[in-house]
Amino acid sequence: MKKTSIVLKGCLVLAIGLTFAQCSDKGNKEANKPTVNSGVQGSTNMKIAYVEIDSLLTKYNFWNDLNELMIQKEENIRTTLNERAKALDVDAKEFQRKLENNGFASRERAEQEQMRLYKKQQELQALQQKLSDELAAENQKNSLQLRDSINSFLKVYNKDKGYDLIISNSGFDNLLYANPAYNITNEIIDGLNARYTTSAKK
Repeated sequence: MKKTSIVLKGCLVLAIGLTFAQCSDKGNKEANKPTVNSGVQGSTNMKIAYVEIDSLLTKYNFWNDLNELMIQKEENIRTTLNERAKALDVDAKEFQRKLENNGFASRERAEQEQMRLYKKQQELQALQQKLSDELAAENQKNSLQLRDSINSFLKVYNKDKGYDLIISNSGFDNLLYANPAYNITNEIIDGLNARYTTSAKK
């Protein structure tokens, strides 16, 4: 279960990175003109900014709410599987005890009980796979929702800002160094949270 979460989280960061890389406002005619980033001296041709993905994921309320729901679902799945596994273990121990003490009326009856336990074990494994697949699918759906949410916000946000390029940064994956004046993370987080709060009230 943890391996799945780690892989999905890695895919999520990659997907968000692609979102930011594609978010230049192509429809803005002013983007074709050479611009100067008023916040940074020496910047002439392109207006560039970056967003720290780790901070965004930590502070974006929509993503935090989705995460809480997923954690609860994962906990419910774990509880269900543990309860089924314990019940199977009890049955298996009882079968072994009866077998050792000649507690079955016939060999056929013992074999029937053994087959019942085997079937129960297979059903538990199938349930575990089913629930794991459902959780992974929901995680993927949530990742797409997050990407779409950020992407749609950036399109609106960039109409006024006119950035040619907004880059995502996760640790040192993409940027080894960037002038902090180009960092628009808090502005993006505030805008996303304001929009999410408004939509939640509707």
